[in-house]
Amino acid sequence: NFWLRESGDTSPRGRRAEGGAGGHAAGRPPILSAKPRPDGQLARVSNWPLYCLFCFGTELGNELFYILFFPFWIWNLDPLVGRRLVVIWVLVMYLGQCTKDIIRWPRPASPPVVKLEVFYNSEYSMPSTHAMSGTAIPISMILLTYGRWQYPLIYGLILIPCWCSLVCLSRIYMGMHSILDIIAGFLYTILILAVFYPFVDLIDNFNQTHKYAPFIIIGLHLALGIFSFTLDTWSTSRGDTAEILGSGAGIACGSHVTYNMGLVLDPSLDTLPLAGPPITMTLFGKAILRILIGMVFVLIVRDVMKKITIPLACKIFNIPCDDIRKARQHMEVELPYRYITYGMVGFSITFFVPYLFFFIGIS
Repeated sequence: NFWLRESGDTSPRGRRAEGGAGGHAAGRPPILSAKPRPDGQLARVSNWPLYCLFCFGTELGNELFYILFFPFWIWNLDPLVGRRLVVIWVLVMYLGQCTKDIIRWPRPASPPVVKLEVFYNSEYSMPSTHAMSGTAIPISMILLTYGRWQYPLIYGLILIPCWCSLVCLSRIYMGMHSILDIIAGFLYTILILAVFYPFVDLIDNFNQTHKYAPFIIIGLHLALGIFSFTLDTWSTSRGDTAEILGSGAGIACGSHVTYNMGLVLDPSLDTLPLAGPPITMTLFGKAILRILIGMVFVLIVRDVMKKITIPLACKIFNIPCDDIRKARQHMEVELPYRYITYGMVGFSITFFVPYLFFFIGIS
């Protein structure tokens, strides 16, 4: 069964959902497990492999994935590709979030849709930023790596539709988007890439080499954040936008410092295309060690900055901070808290952590 049914649903639609593959209509009891719904009722998952697959697909557009994916590229695979993926991701996600708040289409109504995810329910629906991210990242990965690294193009042509389809279909399955939201997000991303991808190299080189790049980066990202915060009342979209802009600014500023200190040097053009090194236990062990050490450092930075910035912003703007969750919904708190915290996270990913690797000898 592709969808879920409400417990106690005795309508023909509910009976059909209970039947089908693995259902009573086939003479076999369905695989059922109670799943809480926002309204307190229970929805029943009748196809656990499909449910787990689409849970994984939707995680490919959530914070946990991003905070693992981009550092892995920068620390273990190719810093240049990692930096430019971040540039594209920030641009695509920012435009997607702002477009949501301008169009202001609501999420699919429930009922009839059964929503398996409620965290983003306060956001608007059109376009799907999960679909935009799920389209932009795999396409950009292939555009940035093919010709730079030696591998068959067929790998990329398989990866793109699989990744994109998994993320897009997961949002429909979770009840968070309509098919039109998904199609619009996909086409919007293709348009953004067609217009802005030719400038990605220029942007990355500017971030690394221009004398005043950090001031311009911070000012531009902060101005974009202030603009987006005036579009609507509070929603998770506002916080996500601040996180995206802060992370992008921090990673760009960190790459500027790293470049000028000579900690990470990109290979010269005459060595391209690069051949992948043989996988050895030493290489694998260092990669795992970098991820473990780096992520612990990044998570510590994030938690420390949260504990500092939220009370400080509350104190500056005279906002009660007894209820931290409520205090964070004030624009005066949310903007500096998200921007500064995730700016430091990004800066740590491209400067502090690579410097730590250099210091302990696992670069």
